[in-house]
Amino acid sequence: MYPRPFWIQRIEQAWQEAPIVWLCGVRRSGKTTLANDFGADRILYVNCDLPAVEDAVRDPQVFYRSVGKPVVVFDEIHQLRDPARLLKIGADVFPKLKILATGSSTLAASRKFRDTLAGRKRLVHLVPVLFDELPGFGSATLDRRLLHGGLPPALLADAKKPAFYREWLDSFFARDIQRLFGFRDVNRFSAFFEYVLRQSGGQFEMTKAAAAVGITRPTVESHLRALEITHAVTLVRPFHGGGQHEIVKMPKVYAFDTGFVSWARGWEPLRPDDHGPLWEHLVLEHLQARFPDQPVRYWRDKAGREVDFVLTRGRDEVDAIECKWNASAFDSAALQVLRSYYPKGRNYLLTPSASPAYTMRDGKLEIRVCAPSELHQ
Repeated sequence: MYPRPFWIQRIEQAWQEAPIVWLCGVRRSGKTTLANDFGADRILYVNCDLPAVEDAVRDPQVFYRSVGKPVVVFDEIHQLRDPARLLKIGADVFPKLKILATGSSTLAASRKFRDTLAGRKRLVHLVPVLFDELPGFGSATLDRRLLHGGLPPALLADAKKPAFYREWLDSFFARDIQRLFGFRDVNRFSAFFEYVLRQSGGQFEMTKAAAAVGITRPTVESHLRALEITHAVTLVRPFHGGGQHEIVKMPKVYAFDTGFVSWARGWEPLRPDDHGPLWEHLVLEHLQARFPDQPVRYWRDKAGREVDFVLTRGRDEVDAIECKWNASAFDSAALQVLRSYYPKGRNYLLTPSASPAYTMRDGKLEIRVCAPSELHQ
């Protein structure tokens, strides 16, 4: 058991706003373990994968009266026939009860939920182990995190085992993709997902992807949407303010975990040039965790100058975030152009080696060089 206090706090805060917390995240990311971290004296844990649970919750009011604990956890609740009704009655009839429901996808993935829980729920997206969580995971180093990924079973393994990643993909298709979206061709879907893993961190072109995998553009669109809903990928869309020389449409695609990216690319052992792209993925996961309500964008102009991530802070004010494995490799040219369009906002260079943080000047730019944990919004 490795405690994850940041996520416990996030869930506790969400319960202050609504009685139901939907804890989502990819398979094996630690949702069940996190739910049980609240303690057996506090929670009633319900494994909705078990057939007997359907009968146990058939009459929700009878079930809730028997709970006897301040928190009830419904693990994999989407397996039930009518989970929305169960959650709605719990929130409305037993307002003092706190409910934690888990699943790999968003509520939007299933027709079972629709809009019946509006105002009663908050979403917490559990990402793989964060950079600043590593000290709590024993001997897990940053290099191990980049190579193995942040799913706890892979991160804590003595060696990287390709079978784990292949088995995860097979289970992901069978338990999430096929059940939720009805896709039948596992080979076609797997070929597309592995293509996305190899392209992770780059701009995504629908037509190019369709040609590379041998599928139609509509199939690419439906598969990509399924991956996004189940949190297997994140689409980072371009930030723009109407400038004639800015990229305005093409998103970048990031896979959910560095271990799967390095596995799909055959990056073992990691070479020096591999660290930078994987570090960028880790920074994105930090932004998703720490600023869950803030859309993450990237900026690029038609000359190819690019700023890794952009967060909007107010009208005409944006924070620019560059990611570098080594701060000495930083080139401010793209940031200078961005600031010619949008002069207001903070500039960050996020690197794992910047401890303590410091501020540097580059021309007219003031740039804060720091680790992700010292990024403020």
